[in-house]
Amino acid sequence: MKNWTEIIKNVSMLTQFGLSFVTPLLLCLAVCWWLTTYLGAGGWVYIPGFFFGLGGSFMVAYKLYLSVVNCGKKEDKKKKVSFNRHV
Repeated sequence: MKNWTEIIKNVSMLTQFGLSFVTPLLLCLAVCWWLTTYLGAGGWVYIPGFFFGLGGSFMVAYKLYLSVVNCGKKEDKKKKVSFNRHV
């Protein structure tokens, strides 16, 4: 049963990462659509909006990377401490 909880935990984390990765891009493109539709801006607005959206998505990926690295370091420290106590 413990394996199922780990599987569900990992699937939910993966889903959250996917949503967090796509949301900045979709929000920036929605703002670009609003600018072109209601304010009459040119279609060129989509190009910087796309790159700003990708920048936000890459920032989410970078923060996830940092949290995974920090979590791995904490686990390594716990293993070293528990190993030293048994020796």
